[in-house]
Amino acid sequence: MLREIELSWALVGHSERRQYFGETDETVRKRAESLLNQGFRVILCIGETRAEREAAQTTQVLTRQLDQALVGAHDGAAAFLDGRLVLAYEPVWAIGTGLTASPEQAEEAHQTLRKLLWDRFGMDASARTPILYGGSATPENIDSSWRAPMSTAH
Repeated sequence: MLREIELSWALVGHSERRQYFGETDETVRKRAESLLNQGFRVILCIGETRAEREAAQTTQVLTRQLDQALVGAHDGAAAFLDGRLVLAYEPVWAIGTGLTASPEQAEEAHQTLRKLLWDRFGMDASARTPILYGGSATPENIDSSWRAPMSTAH
């Protein structure tokens, strides 16, 4: 059905799906895996809540979410890490709250994700996987956000 209407991208793991529809790391993995195996490109949203950030758990949350999304796929996941799977760092606390991640906070998360990809799948897979910022942007912060490096250089 999605192919019939010429869709090629799907967003998986968005915080509102997790919050309001009870999606878990496991269901996110299943959706992402199914879509990738069907030839779709997937934007995988991962990010921490405000409580997790304040408890200095950002790295642990990002690690868990990425590992769970790719669990059991370590042998085959690298095949999708060629641009078909895109990571979106989506700090839950910066969506619709009026709060925004600073360029430094976003860059730290992007570096964490880039290193996780490198450690688990190697340099090539890490370099080929785009990482986006998926939190709120405002007219006041957009200039500084666009100037941040965001670890997307290949």
